[in-house]
Order: sequence, then C-alpha cells, then structure tokens
Amino acid sequence: MAIDLRGPLLLAGAALVAAMPAALAAPPTLAPEVEREIITAVGASFQPSRSDEEGAIDRFAQYTLALEKRDYDAAYAMLRLSLQASSPRLEWEMNLRKRSTLWPDGRIRVLRLSWYVDPAGQPTGLYAAFDFRGDRADGTMDCGYVVVHRSTPADGWTVVRTDTSEVPPDLIEDGVPKVDVLRQLPCYLGKGIATAL
Repeated sequence: MAIDLRGPLLLAGAALVAAMPAALAAPPTLAPEVEREIITAVGASFQPSRSDEEGAIDRFAQYTLALEKRDYDAAYAMLRLSLQASSPRLEWEMNLRKRSTLWPDGRIRVLRLSWYVDPAGQPTGLYAAFDFRGDRADGTMDCGYVVVHRSTPADGWTVVRTDTSEVPPDLIEDGVPKVDVLRQLPCYLGKGIATAL
C-alpha cells in the first residue's frame, strides 16, 4: 500500500527516502488539492506552520505504513498513552487481526486535513485529523480517519483516534460507494469520492 500524498512521484521517492539517513530525508507533504479546514474557538485565529503540517503528516504516514506492514508493535507505540490505557495491547492487536483486509493491497489518498486547536473536552494542544480513502486492486475500498495530537510544539505527535471501514465490491458502483453506504462511513469523502484512482 502506498500513501498517495503528492501523486505518483511520491511512490518512487518513498523507497529512496527510506534508504536515506533521517537527517537527509524530506518530510512528506500533501497535494494542493487536498481539502483543508481549521477549527478554533470563536475569535481565535490559527494558521498551521510548515513544521506543524510536516510533523502531523509524518506521524500519519508512519502509523498507516506500520499497520500495512503488520508491525503492530510500532503502530501501538505511536498511540497516546491514554489511548493505550483504554485499549490494552493484546485486545487492540486482536481487533486489527480480525479485520485482515484493512490496510494492505491498496493506496491511501488523504482527502481532507482538519486542524483543531484546543478543542473543548480534550487535552489541550493541536490536533490534525486526516480523512482518507484507500483503494485496492480488487475494487474494494477503505474509508476512515486518523487523528494525531501534539500538546506543545516541543512534543512529538501521537495517534489519539482512528476509525476505518471497508466497503466491499457489492456496495460500490463505478468506483463510488452506494448512496445508502455513504452515511455509514467514518470518513469525509468530499471531492475525493469521484476522483480518478
């Protein structure tokens, strides 16, 4: 599975970047057509910096690639401690193993990146929610989101929430989920629902 962040060139570059020393590797970026939104408290303003976006995207990419490789140890280590506490390691992994068709044999395309600054009822900090669509060669589709969080600019990003659903071939027409299925999906498809695969 490849994460389609900047188009086909990223796929070829990903192998090259993986072989480079960490200091020389360029962080992944999102394509300009990816929808973006910023949600803040009334009257507050915020604009994510380049390092904000690079850090959030990097964590998203690391997490989804770890799941694709079935590296459950690495993926679990990226979860926020409170999420680990509410999802014991063995139970978390068993739930993923039950859904073995998720993550492999496909391509993930980020459709929307939503920024949340100090949302009510959540630990303070910056949140980035990635809505994505994963397409497989067999015509099935994943649809979901991954939310990452950073308390302060000095902290690393952790995964705080994720949800993914598989849309089987019988619920897809012309590469698009049927209308009655759309309401049940845990992601925002927006303009990305009918884009070329």
